[in-house]
Amino acid sequence: MLAQLPGDASVWRATGRTLTVAAGATLLAVALGTALCALLLLRDTPARRSLLFLSILPVLVPPQVLALAFAQAAGPSSPLLLALGVAPPLGTPNPLYGPGGIIALLGLQGAPLVLLSLAAVLRRIPGEVLTAARGMGARPGYALRQVVWPLLLPGLLAGAGLAWVAALGNFGVAALLGIPGRFQTLPVLIFQRLSGTGTAALAQAAALSLLLAALAAPGLLAQHWAGRGTGGGSGRPFMPLPAGRGARWGAALLWAGLFTVLAVPAAALLASSVVPALGVPVSATTATLRHWSAAFAPGSQTLAALRNSLGLAAGAAVILCLASLPIALALRQRSVRWGAASADLSYALPGTCTGVAALLLALSVPGGAWFYGSLALILFAYLARFQALALRPVAAAAARLDPMLDAAARGMGAGAALRLRAVQLPLLAPALAAGGILVALLAVNEVMISSLLHGPGTQTLGVLVFNLQDGGEGPQAAAVSLVALLLVAALMALATLAGRRLPPGTLPWRP
Repeated sequence: MLAQLPGDASVWRATGRTLTVAAGATLLAVALGTALCALLLLRDTPARRSLLFLSILPVLVPPQVLALAFAQAAGPSSPLLLALGVAPPLGTPNPLYGPGGIIALLGLQGAPLVLLSLAAVLRRIPGEVLTAARGMGARPGYALRQVVWPLLLPGLLAGAGLAWVAALGNFGVAALLGIPGRFQTLPVLIFQRLSGTGTAALAQAAALSLLLAALAAPGLLAQHWAGRGTGGGSGRPFMPLPAGRGARWGAALLWAGLFTVLAVPAAALLASSVVPALGVPVSATTATLRHWSAAFAPGSQTLAALRNSLGLAAGAAVILCLASLPIALALRQRSVRWGAASADLSYALPGTCTGVAALLLALSVPGGAWFYGSLALILFAYLARFQALALRPVAAAAARLDPMLDAAARGMGAGAALRLRAVQLPLLAPALAAGGILVALLAVNEVMISSLLHGPGTQTLGVLVFNLQDGGEGPQAAAVSLVALLLVAALMALATLAGRRLPPGTLPWRP
């Protein structure tokens, strides 16, 4: 099947469009992430912590929800724009349908990845380097440009690699904005081929997934090279410079931008969910809750999808937390470190590859066809996809454990199980909880893997949002999307509570 790819015009077209989208989104993400770093990490900007939290939010919003919110906020049938009297004329194409909208939203979701990569490198830079430059008479801005920014280049490279891979394999944004705009990318093509009939459908999807994995190689290499260029720092932590007039103006612009990116789409979703139909302006006379009633009626698809998503997310979080504890404690062994590196690889590759690989594995094992379309198969794929998220916080916390505690317990005759339960587990419990909530946060609204693997009765929230919008049920899709956003907010609140005892950077929004 791989030999047939060069002769398929649709594959060439989808590949070119995928590369165009990934390149444009990566450039936008690098530009935005660099600006955010200069404003929020290198300067002590007013309300810095709040701005950091809000700036990281777009990467935690499910992509299909983000795409739906912006599409319903920008089109001529937007109830919010119609109510404000600023909607484009009817018949005007939605400006977000097509490559421009896809690049814009993927760039917004990639910018926090660049920002977090830069923050990780900045934590390794000793504060003395800036003090020395200032002591030699360098002005603050010159010292940042000539001393700090060159040291941040590995973080910029790693962030660009993350943004490239994330944009390359994104399905939610590419499907909801690309299909109406007749702009097909590789993840959408894989979904459509796998949805087809015939014995060749699975082989075609597997070949296209290998092609997508090959396209992700530059991003993986960029992250590898960046990791080799960063080392552990010593000395006092880097302290941001006082904010000048430019930083205060930048903060004001950022507040306005965050309002546009976060509040306006959320308001558009709310308006769309309470009107009789799209194209009707929201008002006191047109507002209705019938779509909410239909979406959450007893026996509805929404309730079943909510149960499936919560069950899968909770199951994946619990299993991965239990598995990550002994692995994190054994990372000093070379074989365990190699296994942990493979966990990072499964998360770095596009989710499409994980979904197709899980499907191929299930169908190749004797009796594995029973798992096709089941929640067990989706759970297996989630475990493979999100294991790195559960392991990283625990590994970071385990590396900081004082080995004398374990040695003292061993000297008092405590066995391995007792030391794990009485000494190590209490100290690592916050990291375990944070890792589990990170897994649940991304798994509860996952769409790419579940769209490839779900069957009758195993639909998840992410798939339901896509199917409702694709079937012309925009108001119901908006209602379900708002529930998905509330789930994200609740999980973030739980993670924040658990993360107060964790080192900086363990949680994405607490750098």
